[in-house]
Amino acid sequence: MPKRGKRYIESRKNVDTTERLPVDDAVRMAIEASFARFDETVDVAVRLGVNPKHADQMVRGACSLPHGLGKDVRVVAFCKGEKENEALEAGADAAGGEELVEKIRGGWLEFDKAVATPDMMAQVGKIGRVLGPRGLMPNAKTGTVTFDLANTIKELKAGKVDFKVDRTGIIHAPLGKVSFGPDKIRDNLKALVETLQKLKPATAKGTYFRGLALSTTMGPGVKVDSTSLRGLLK
Repeated sequence: MPKRGKRYIESRKNVDTTERLPVDDAVRMAIEASFARFDETVDVAVRLGVNPKHADQMVRGACSLPHGLGKDVRVVAFCKGEKENEALEAGADAAGGEELVEKIRGGWLEFDKAVATPDMMAQVGKIGRVLGPRGLMPNAKTGTVTFDLANTIKELKAGKVDFKVDRTGIIHAPLGKVSFGPDKIRDNLKALVETLQKLKPATAKGTYFRGLALSTTMGPGVKVDSTSLRGLLK
């Protein structure tokens, strides 16, 4: 079991890890439990009633958070011709075709998100083993393979998050910074939950939202009463 620091132990004293709280109380407690000297990120883990082993129950998508993520998101665009200028004008930190692919193949990875036009995916596939494990591979299901580079790049820069259910049926996603305060974090959580609801597989049986927990980068987890999510879905 990992050794915890004194500040974490002190913070956890104020959090009942067995209690499931209403959404608003859980958001407030997660923020109050943060203790680091930097502006921590608030994260959410949502356990869904799906079986990821079945292709028709794989939940994957993207969500534009109304208040963003509170950080500078570096975006690169794989494209060519006039699309390069379109991408750069929209705010991309780098744009290009084969030369950008080769630059990344050479070890350059100073970006957080990647988009690509469909005609570039054959080239991007050459560095799939580099981008894939880091969650940087453009994907049509998350809207990052598109000819509409301008809007996609602007959404990513503003705080659009990608998510994919893991093999245990859990979605992990950031919701913003502690400095946002409870109201903005709640709004971002609402947007994510609504998106997940829309993506509910038709073959999923029983309870869909089976568990949800909030935490900050360094802080303890706070469990949310799943039934209180109904208020977010109104």
